[in-house]
Order: sequence, then structure tokens, then C-alpha cells
Amino acid sequence: MRQHLIDPEICIRCNTCEETCPVDAISHDSRNYVVDAAKCKLCYNCISPCPTGAIDSWRNMPADKAYPLAEQLLWDTLPGQIALDAPAEVGAGDTAPELPDDVERIAAASTAGQGGTAPPPWSAAHPYANLYGIHNPAVATVSGNFKLTAEDASSDIRHIVLDFGNASFPVLEGQTIGILAPGLDAHGKPHHVRLYSVASPRDGERPRYNNLSLTVKRVTEDHEGKAAQGIASNYLCDLKKGDKVNVVGPYGTSFLMPNHPGSNLLMICTGTGSAPMRAMTERRRRKFAAGENAGKLMLFFGARSPGELPYFGPLTKLPKEFIDINFGFSRVPGEPKRYVQDLLRERGGDVARLLRDDNTYVYLCGLKGMEKGVEDAFTEACRANGLDWSALRPQLLQQGRYHVETY
Repeated sequence: MRQHLIDPEICIRCNTCEETCPVDAISHDSRNYVVDAAKCKLCYNCISPCPTGAIDSWRNMPADKAYPLAEQLLWDTLPGQIALDAPAEVGAGDTAPELPDDVERIAAASTAGQGGTAPPPWSAAHPYANLYGIHNPAVATVSGNFKLTAEDASSDIRHIVLDFGNASFPVLEGQTIGILAPGLDAHGKPHHVRLYSVASPRDGERPRYNNLSLTVKRVTEDHEGKAAQGIASNYLCDLKKGDKVNVVGPYGTSFLMPNHPGSNLLMICTGTGSAPMRAMTERRRRKFAAGENAGKLMLFFGARSPGELPYFGPLTKLPKEFIDINFGFSRVPGEPKRYVQDLLRERGGDVARLLRDDNTYVYLCGLKGMEKGVEDAFTEACRANGLDWSALRPQLLQQGRYHVETY
């Protein structure tokens, strides 16, 4: 048999494969992501969304000797190929054979139809990915660490600037980088890579300098409110100017912005999900300042209060003719709770007008819990304005015009 495996050395534990698998063959523990040979149908749905290629690993095995889940969960590296008595039908390389073009298209369409990764916008710049791995990370120097939230805010969110010096580390708006936090985990192994969206445009936080920025929230509790110390987030938030950081990546070839004139961006985010939106907005702002009119920008941004909202001050200073900003605050004393989905409903007519335009690209980033509310709001806004969201959504995905990155 041809057994599908996941390379633990380069897997960044992003959970994309497990969410994509249509037969629940992929699972994980605190250490590894693994594939159940008895369930895997070799459908390839999980291959293209994986940002690192860790999912694209294979071994030719006697059917009665397939690696069990218990063994895979203990791996630090993939086992080598074993010698077989007879040649297998498929080559014994580490990666899957190249698929015919029509099969690749069908697999991509199947993934998009399930709410998976959409293709990038047709006019997006070419992204570079996987230039640096855990065995050869780029070394960046911290050139800035600024607190974005108010002193009395319940969250500590930082704007961190990393300078790469002479190392080539090209990134586009919407891509992510991996941070290698120092130290060992409870198993005595190096910490897994943690991903962070880039918050600066392609020409750098400071134009024409070899740097980029991140939007990082110090994690002190999990999504259920239980105490939990974020390994990489606390490491990053505590960095000082001049400190060195090991960086891998960049990652991401889908969540990219269009480059053609007249393209509109409809952006929806909460908290640190603002990082890629900040990168795209700043890219467009620089073009706007240079006299270019690239298209409409509409932003829906949710937080508990203005003091908890990253980049609140700079956003309020942007010209209204440049960007249409809608803030939603859920914890302001004396005021009703307003979430991003409430804002979408309030602006339903304008949202529908943008969705009718073939040049509109939608970006959603933030906590996973926001997805359903946003989808419901799109459904209502479309219904009230002569559109059918259930029919429009798969079209947007297939055309690379609906991008979701939640965690």
C-alpha cells in the first residue's frame, strides 16, 4: 500500500489538514498530526491547503505493516523508506506523484466547495514560500516593540518590527511567518513553530528597508478562559530592541491581495486578525498617497472597546475617501453590544453592492467563532438586496475572491 503520512519536522500544527479531510482520517495530540491508514482514501483534498508541504509525505508499505497511529504520534522524524520484495506501482519518493492537470483542478474545486482554501486572486503577485525551515531559519533583529492597546486594557497587543539585515525574506500582504521560540516543551523537544500574519506591506514596515511587522497578543488564557501561557506570544511580547529571533517561512499562497486597478477589498476582522488587513490597507494607502486609485476599501473591525482595538488611533486618521471603516465594540459601558456581523447587517445595502462587483475580494480573519455570524450576516444582506449568498459563496471561492483565515 501507499501510506499517507505527515512529516513532524516541518509540520507547523496549523490544523488545516484535519479540517480539510472529508473522512476524518487525520487527528492529533499535543505532539504530532497523524493519518489513519484505515480511513485515508487518498483523495488529495488536504495536499494543496498545507502551507509547508508536511502533509505531502508517503511511504510504500506492506499492507499488513502500515504504521499505526500510536507509533506516528511518537515520531520526531519520518522513518526511511523500506525495501520491498516487488516494485510498487508508485515511485518510492517522499512526495506524491504529479497529478494530471484535470485531477488537480478537481481537487482544488472540491476543497473550495467544502469551505477550504480558495485560489489566490488572479492578479496577485507571485508569493515565495518555504524559503527558510527549522534547520536553517533566518535570523531577524528586533527593531521595535510597541504596545497597541491602552494601559488599562485587558489584553496586551504588540506591534513588533523585525529586521532581516542581509537575509532575503520577501513577503506579501496576507502571508505568515513562523517563529521558533527558544527552549524545550514538556517532552524535552524544541517548541513547535507558531505562525503569525505579517502586518506590513511588501516593501516593509519602513519602505525600502528589509523589515516586516507582526501584531501579537500576549496569551494568558485559552478560548474557554482557563489560564494558559502562550509560549511564542509571551516570548515575542517580551522581546527588546536588538534581540535576535529565529524565523521560518514565509508561508501562504492563497490569502493574497489583488493587484489590478479597480479591485475592491471588503475586510472583516477582530483583534489580531487585523494584521493582514493592516498590511493590505497600508499597501493601498501608500498607493493612494502617490496618487493611484486602486479601488474601494471597506473595513469591519470588532473589539471589546476602542482601547482594546489594535491600530485604532491610526485608523481613525485615514481619509474617508480612501477607506470606509466600521468599528464594532462589544464591551463599552452603557452601550449595546455590537459585533462585526451586526455592522455587516447595518451596511447590508453597501455590502451587497460590493459583492455584485466582480472586482470585489472578501477577507475574513479572526477567531473561528466569528465565521458563522459573518456568514449569517452575508446571507441576510444578500437576501434583502436580491442576491443568494448560498449560490454566490462557492462562486467567490472558486474565483479566488473569498478568503477566510480563522483560528
